[in-house]
Amino acid sequence: MHFLRVTVEYLADRHEFIPIVARWHHTEWGHLRPGETVEDRAVRLVACDMDIRPTLTPWLSGVFVAPEHRRRGIGAALVERVVQETQALGKPRLYLYTPGSGALYLRLGWWVAERTFYRELWGEQEITIMEFAIHAP
Repeated sequence: MHFLRVTVEYLADRHEFIPIVARWHHTEWGHLRPGETVEDRAVRLVACDMDIRPTLTPWLSGVFVAPEHRRRGIGAALVERVVQETQALGKPRLYLYTPGSGALYLRLGWWVAERTFYRELWGEQEITIMEFAIHAP
């Protein structure tokens, strides 16, 4: 059996990668925020990822794995790291939204909290809001 070893580094500590990650995000999700540029992505910080649900916090946001590296457990490792960080902060829940079904997150123990439309931003595209309960260490 092959086990993946993933090292997670904070983008805040590796500023040289910000333009690359911003480009990835814009390519992957730019259609969800049509007025946003790559430069906007680079400076955007997420406190509440969905302003129509300001009471839901903190958010898992912008998990992206380059297409050539997908299906190797990297996305799951990134999500697990965020769960660990959330647990260390003492937060009881973690939220995310996805324009898709959320199949990856369902496999990782998340559940669908709501399916909704955010028409002001994405028009008629349905999104899925998901939730994860953080267990005490």
